[in-house]
Amino acid sequence: MSKDTQSIVLVLQGGGALGAYQAGVYEVLSGSEYCPDWIAGVSIGAINAALIAGNRPEHRVARLREFWERVSSGLLLPPPPEQSARTAFNWFSSRLSVFNGINGFFQPRAGIEMLSWPGQHGALGFYDTTPLRHTLLELVDFDLINRQPVRLSVGAVDVQTGNSVYFDNTRQEIRPEHIMASGALPPAFAPVEIDGAFYWDGGIVSNTPLHYVLDHRKDKDRMILQVDLFSARGDMPTDILSAMARHKNIMYSSRTRYGSSMLTQLQGLRHSIDNMVRQLPPEWLDHPAIAQLRQHAAPQRVDLVQLIYRPAIRALPSADYEFSRASVKERWQAGAADIRFYLENPDWLHRVDSEAEAGVNVWDLRNPDPNKQHRHPEDEGAPAAG
Repeated sequence: MSKDTQSIVLVLQGGGALGAYQAGVYEVLSGSEYCPDWIAGVSIGAINAALIAGNRPEHRVARLREFWERVSSGLLLPPPPEQSARTAFNWFSSRLSVFNGINGFFQPRAGIEMLSWPGQHGALGFYDTTPLRHTLLELVDFDLINRQPVRLSVGAVDVQTGNSVYFDNTRQEIRPEHIMASGALPPAFAPVEIDGAFYWDGGIVSNTPLHYVLDHRKDKDRMILQVDLFSARGDMPTDILSAMARHKNIMYSSRTRYGSSMLTQLQGLRHSIDNMVRQLPPEWLDHPAIAQLRQHAAPQRVDLVQLIYRPAIRALPSADYEFSRASVKERWQAGAADIRFYLENPDWLHRVDSEAEAGVNVWDLRNPDPNKQHRHPEDEGAPAAG
């Protein structure tokens, strides 16, 4: 597929502290020929997307690293090697997040704020995200975002209508509030007001912005790299904590997988409509029914490449708010190692390029040796361990 006509789109799912995996993916991707020209994100994916789109290429990885070092500064101790002790370590780290908040991200509301009268802003969330606003203003150049060298789209939900809403720098000015709205997950965070309307985390409706990407930018073929943070596959739970973790992974991944399947089927149908219309005699093209069909045709080709975070250590239900430096570093390294494996073993890329006649190709990237995914000897650049 020619790079002159192909758009490289990076789609980033929500998942809180797991988002360090996406930062690792981008670190390696930024030095390849598959650096994205469009980034769409939800929740933590929106924050990572803003850090990328809101900086010049040579500064993007550094800004991602600075953000993830800042939010992981609450617990700098090295993790214990034993599995049972590591589980306790991660659980303790998540408790720190609950009671102390996260540096540069959110802080517990003061006692008087928690007693706010119904209808007041303080009554709608347990934490104050003012620190995130300051972090975004420090690390993200919003003027650069709005000059649109990279397209940025972030998903949120209108609290009153319940409808999914996307803020896109090709259609409106993006401000810190748009990024914060995408990550305002209740009941932890209050909704964010933008131009008189209130918005919650986009993951409430859909944890991935894939549908938005497929519905827009039909002028180019697209390679979409979707980086998911929850895996549908996993081991049989053995206790209540692992059962809760599996429940969370299945809940978020099943919606993503179902959405991916339905959307790619729809895209394939649009491509088939285009092929059919091309075979019709010219005199038929003005028929109202054919004209209506042509509105839904999509001649462009889509390659959907799905990369899913599969942690090497036991997952806890609190993993998405476990921000220890050790866990953030491991997730960053996992993302870097996973995408590096596929860039160094590009058989799937060759297969994509050889099937240009297909409307939609779906590629599920899965390292046959999961242990190597997370233990690459050259993993560098992730936040330091202490």
